[in-house]
Amino acid sequence: MITLLHKQMFLDESPVIYNKPFDENFLDDWNQYTGQWWYENGWLNGKNPGNFPGMIVSKADFPGNVAVEFEARTVPPCTHDINVMWNGSWDEKNNVRSTAYVAGVEGWWAGKVGIEKSPDYKLNAANPIFKFEPGRIYFIQAGSIDGHCFICIDGQLIMEVTDPDPIDNQKNAKIGFEAYCSHIQIRNCVVKQIKWIEKRLQYTPEF
Repeated sequence: MITLLHKQMFLDESPVIYNKPFDENFLDDWNQYTGQWWYENGWLNGKNPGNFPGMIVSKADFPGNVAVEFEARTVPPCTHDINVMWNGSWDEKNNVRSTAYVAGVEGWWAGKVGIEKSPDYKLNAANPIFKFEPGRIYFIQAGSIDGHCFICIDGQLIMEVTDPDPIDNQKNAKIGFEAYCSHIQIRNCVVKQIKWIEKRLQYTPEF
């Protein structure tokens, strides 16, 4: 159970709408657009030496308020950028990510956990507080409720931000993973339709 600003999420009780382990046939469900992606020993590998998103994007749509859960790690000597996209779309003409929310761990060129909105990147929120360990496996949950975005690591809420102009999550409904000048590994990807309630918060006087 995770508390956002005026919202209570029940991710453990949220309906699962995608739960298929990666295997040698992962391209049946995913489009590989940029970077190198392959399956090996239980992990989906993403490798991209460029300073741009190396991306794999779902063929299926996952509309609405969704959370993407997965385990991930960097592959030494790489030390940064485990990134996930949701409420997303892809610009086929220019072969770049279009409208989407993106959450990242150890990114933004300075070791930050953050959330951003493409393609204009006018919505950005990031902080350098999380103590990241390269090569360590992390359980990551990221998603949004009507533009109220969050990222959790190992069950702890690390960041939330509210978008004043939420993405149309019926029109933009892809999920994806991104390697940004890094080599990352991902497994156990699950997508959930978020179960939540409004919870108006207030203080109890302490004196």
